[in-house]
Amino acid sequence: MELPPPATGSCGSATEIRPWTAPQERTQGAISTAHNPELHTAQAAASDYRHQLKPTPAGWPIRSHWCVWVEPVRDGGPTGIWEQRWHQAVMAALATWQRHLPITLVQEPERAQVLVERRRPPRLNNRASHGRAVLQLLEVRRQQTWQLEPRVTVLISPGQAQPAIQATALHELGHAFGLWGHSDQPGDAMTAKPGPTPILELSERDQRTLRWLQQQPGLSPSPNP
Repeated sequence: MELPPPATGSCGSATEIRPWTAPQERTQGAISTAHNPELHTAQAAASDYRHQLKPTPAGWPIRSHWCVWVEPVRDGGPTGIWEQRWHQAVMAALATWQRHLPITLVQEPERAQVLVERRRPPRLNNRASHGRAVLQLLEVRRQQTWQLEPRVTVLISPGQAQPAIQATALHELGHAFGLWGHSDQPGDAMTAKPGPTPILELSERDQRTLRWLQQQPGLSPSPNP
């Protein structure tokens, strides 16, 4: 399954990368804003789950175009069947998000803001999981221009049935594309408590939340006072 080729300049190689550190004042302000009940009406809360999302200290980690690297299949023969199934499931989940966001699949990790790796996440708070997304904010130089970018590493365990891998990838990629929070309803791809049936498509609430998020201002660090 192939995603569209990159637009000119949209997925250029990073020639220099450095971490971005948030001033403490902006960290506190950004987190509290996401949970201010005055910003969300009861009607909005019922139709989507925007009130569950958290911005970063620099704002909402969104982009007008995403570049994604998926760990490739290294064993294309009969012995690599589970590796191939993992890749097929992840690509199916990525194609679902591509129907709602501009996404380009790239061959080199240095061109990507989202990197999907085939490995089980380490235990967190002594709890195991099949998927995890880890966000960093980085200052990246591409084509002589510095910009603040989200960099998300997505870990998807291969030790699942193929539909479960696809559902896990769909959920974790939602985090990667800016939905840093969970729905409180079981029918959504971004639900906090998935049921016995894997969710392989975005619900209407998922889509409405994503559309709201994409209308928010993106990352914009301000100079220290």
